[in-house]
Amino acid sequence: MPKMKTHSSAKKRFRLTASGKVRYNSAYRRHRLLTKTKAAKERNQGTKVMCDADATKVKRYLLVNG
Repeated sequence: MPKMKTHSSAKKRFRLTASGKVRYNSAYRRHRLLTKTKAAKERNQGTKVMCDADATKVKRYLLVNG
């Protein structure tokens, strides 16, 4: 039986924290920034922690034995 592979797009988009939560980059920060307010741009800075319902699906992509 061949080795299981990690989902390639998931490993580029998500990271696991030390406690096992999933971190992801915020959307809506690439282009058309002139029309967005300063508060909206600041809200989307940095990374965020994913909710548990979506995190289980992403962990299945990231963890080979999971």
